[in-house]
Amino acid sequence: MACWVVQVTMMMMSIFISSASGKRDKVLYCSACKAIVDELNFSISQVDPKKIINVGGFRINPDGTMNDKKVPLARSQTHLAELLESVCESMSDYAAYVDPDTKVKEYRRFAPRSGVSTGDFPDFKNFQFDGPEASGALKFACETVVEDLEDDILSLFGEETDDVKDELCSRVSDYCSGSTRTKEDL
Repeated sequence: MACWVVQVTMMMMSIFISSASGKRDKVLYCSACKAIVDELNFSISQVDPKKIINVGGFRINPDGTMNDKKVPLARSQTHLAELLESVCESMSDYAAYVDPDTKVKEYRRFAPRSGVSTGDFPDFKNFQFDGPEASGALKFACETVVEDLEDDILSLFGEETDDVKDELCSRVSDYCSGSTRTKEDL
């Protein structure tokens, strides 16, 4: 029993030390950042573009008018913040994937979304299903990315920035710079 306690304590210490020293797995964090962008883009695409939300102040001006602004619900700060709260729950639908040509490892979505053709997904033989530990690590990386970049994510999606994935994951955060870039990123 004491041996088990020592092993758990050692494991927790190594996790704490590695995270405290700032060493982050570039593949894991780059993949988490890309997955966040993909998941948010998909969720936004599922919202009826005709739905709008009133934003701005609800004060009445001296002339009797109100300064409110109507924006599409899908890109509103309110909706984006709600999406961010649950985006990391979908990380269990991702697994390590090794590209058969380039041998580059990244985490990709293996589970199809409801109502989406499965023809867009790579062959399962290139996935490495390492169990709940790997999925938990990706979820933790996702939560860290969301926490670190929440304002940037809200801003980029709210402004409908072109190529949010490259902007957020390479330029703003630097998670995907260097050797983790794949042929899709080039």
